Order: sequence, then C-alpha cells, then structure tokens
Amino acid sequence: MKVWVDPDRCQGHGLCKMIAPDSFDLDDIDGHSTAVSEDVVADQQEVVIEAMRSCPERAIFVDGKDSTGQVATGAGQPDWTAQ
Repeated sequence: MKVWVDPDRCQGHGLCKMIAPDSFDLDDIDGHSTAVSEDVVADQQEVVIEAMRSCPERAIFVDGKDSTGQVATGAGQPDWTAQ
C-alpha cells in the first residue's frame, strides 16, 4: 500500500501525526504533513487508513492492497473493494 499527502490540501492540523506518528512527519516551518515513506509497512496500514479518514482536508491519499487483500483508493473515505 502507498500513501502520500497533497501539499496543496494539507493545512497542518496534525491529526495524521497524532494517529500514525511513525508514518507522518510535520514540517518545522508550516506544520504541513508529509509521509515518512511512500510505502506503508504492514503494521502501519491500519493507522495510516485511520489517519486518512480523519484528515479534515482530505489531503492524505492511499492506493493499493493492504495486508488483508483489501484495495484502498482515494482520500478521506476510501473505496474498499475485495480483490
């Protein structure tokens, strides 16, 4: 599964960092979020999806299969499809 943050949407609320601190960093200057790594390790997938769903700006995007074989695409509320 892959994750990225749209810098034009992110407003620096920091919820992603609170929910998934190992997967997101906040910029020291403006507080905007970035993904620590584009590739999400298996034990972080659940919290990354929770962070994506919690983002008030819908700035977090995920794409690909999680460790259970579910496919997540989009931002905010993902479209889950069993594959």
